[in-house]
Amino acid sequence: MRNDTLEEELAELNSAEEFFQFFGIETDPAVVFVNRLHILQRFHDYLEKEDAGPADSESWNAFYARHLQRAYSDFVSSDAHTEKVFKVFHHQPQRRPAFVPLTSIVKKI
Repeated sequence: MRNDTLEEELAELNSAEEFFQFFGIETDPAVVFVNRLHILQRFHDYLEKEDAGPADSESWNAFYARHLQRAYSDFVSSDAHTEKVFKVFHHQPQRRPAFVPLTSIVKKI
């Protein structure tokens, strides 16, 4: 069962910085600046994985804060390319030939 009041408050937040401020989580502004979308997506992913909600002794606020802190921590010692939060980072580029001889593209007379 979700906490509707808390979710309404979260819906009012407009930036990653506001999420961290709301939950009282101290951050390195440089990490947040570079990875804001990745952190928020990872936060969302963590919440989706634990859809059951907080344990009996944990409040909803602490539940959300724990997952936001965890998402932020993922990017403190790593980067977006390594973490592969978005599908674009899962694509493996195709290898192309390093050299194409001129004779293969020039029409012979």
